[in-house]
Amino acid sequence: MANPNDLQFQEFEEAAELLSADPGASTLSMSASNAITTTAAAEGEGEDVKLDLSEDEEGLEESSELLGGQKQTGGFWTFEYYQSFFNVDTVQVLDRVKGSLMPLPGRNFVKHYLRSNPDLYGPFWICVTLVFSVVISGNLSSFLSEMGNPSYHYRPQFHRVTIAAVVIFMYAWLVPVGLWGFLTWRQGTERQVGGYSFLETVCVYGYSLFIYIPTSVLWIIPFEWLRWTLILFAMVISGSVLVLTFWPVVRDDTKVMSVATVVTIVVLHTLLAIGCKMYFFQIAVHVPTTAPTSPPLHITAASRPH
Repeated sequence: MANPNDLQFQEFEEAAELLSADPGASTLSMSASNAITTTAAAEGEGEDVKLDLSEDEEGLEESSELLGGQKQTGGFWTFEYYQSFFNVDTVQVLDRVKGSLMPLPGRNFVKHYLRSNPDLYGPFWICVTLVFSVVISGNLSSFLSEMGNPSYHYRPQFHRVTIAAVVIFMYAWLVPVGLWGFLTWRQGTERQVGGYSFLETVCVYGYSLFIYIPTSVLWIIPFEWLRWTLILFAMVISGSVLVLTFWPVVRDDTKVMSVATVVTIVVLHTLLAIGCKMYFFQIAVHVPTTAPTSPPLHITAASRPH
């Protein structure tokens, strides 16, 4: 059995022969500790350079895991699990908001804007902002409409914040749950029916509500015809995002089920918009008060003084 020292000496002799034949050649020798010994010779002179790439290889492995998406997250009880749902930057959020304001036929919101990376950051803050914008704008509208009434005393209606939060968050979360469950069930019944993930469905509904934030601010203007025009415009824009996104999924279903699904989506969306308008921006009806009048005095012949 050969001695390891003999093998190293033999390797050195082979390298020396190679260098004598070609002075510009270089030899590499890999050891068990991932160390690379580089021997270079130029103009008859040689230098020994020893590089340890063990740390670089570990860094490359970690980078490949991050780029390839192979890094495992913790369970649903850990913070890291929910952190992935908010892993978006400002550019992505603004791009998705712009897509919800300009729906175009043939441009699916999920495929063109989410790109298999749905988030909860945008939908959450859109719902929170919409709650406060509707309540604050409704209070300002009531105050401005009653400004000339001397018997009116302004009282902040904080209970409307709770009502708006319950209604908006129930719509933005429970309706997508029901729609996602229905589409999942139809996938098992009709194989040609497609579907989105639960997170994608919630994300589409959340971003579709953004148009109501500036609309609710403009509802402060005390003109009913303008308010109804704005609400109709917002309903068309927001509803188009939902219809253009979910119609390609349900159109391969039976005709009755596909039409019924789209109609249900539009009706629920309309009820939310009209309900917010009627409750938070209702018109105060003034009933004119008149002073009480005494009944007329009837004098009969018997009661006349003689």
